[in-house]
Amino acid sequence: MVDKVLVVEDEQDISELIAINLIELGLKVEKVATGELAVDLVKKNSYGLVILDVMLPGISGLDVCRKVRELKPEQAIMMLTSRDSETDRVVGLELGADDYMTKPFSVRELQARVRSLLRRVNMFSELQQQCKNDNVEHYINIGNLSIDNISHRITMAGQALDLTSTEYDLLHYLASHPDQVFSRAQLLSSVWGYHHSGYEHTVNSHINRLRNKLERDATKPEIVQTVWGVGYKFNPQGVAA
Repeated sequence: MVDKVLVVEDEQDISELIAINLIELGLKVEKVATGELAVDLVKKNSYGLVILDVMLPGISGLDVCRKVRELKPEQAIMMLTSRDSETDRVVGLELGADDYMTKPFSVRELQARVRSLLRRVNMFSELQQQCKNDNVEHYINIGNLSIDNISHRITMAGQALDLTSTEYDLLHYLASHPDQVFSRAQLLSSVWGYHHSGYEHTVNSHINRLRNKLERDATKPEIVQTVWGVGYKFNPQGVAA
């Protein structure tokens, strides 16, 4: 369910604050205080978004993120980290979190970011249904790279790439605009759907993860290239025919 959110936070005051503000958006909220319970619920239920604190009793939020990604690769995940835990933010993004917020946070920003993530989930669900109803195949084919909008599946030379939902959205957006250069701020706006400064590292981490899965040599990218001082672009010539 796109309008259902799982909040995994052991600090009751913060958990209640998040829940109140998400209910204000018309969302259904479930709250748990441990990573073990979170993993169990994700196995049994469908959520539009999982909001996951890094510091949890028992297994950490980072371990939960890893387990959830293994169970449901397309599950949208937002990490909550303390302001001084840069390492946790980087690791969380590398493990597959779609976004993160640092504590303390503005509840209005939280609401905006949650709306943005759920909007992307909803758009994908609607696109899948539309494609099925119209019985139309929606593909982007560049060289040996194929992007399937119906199944959210990307293959290269016939081999499926194991991408998270945000990695898929990022690659899809770049491949839809070949040779066009986008700044990190533009990608935040177009792919993540928000304009908040200070979160450009989210883009860097996702670009790096995408390259590790896409490129023959991630240290010398030929497909998703850096244009120094400007941003990133998709190079169609880098994809073998």
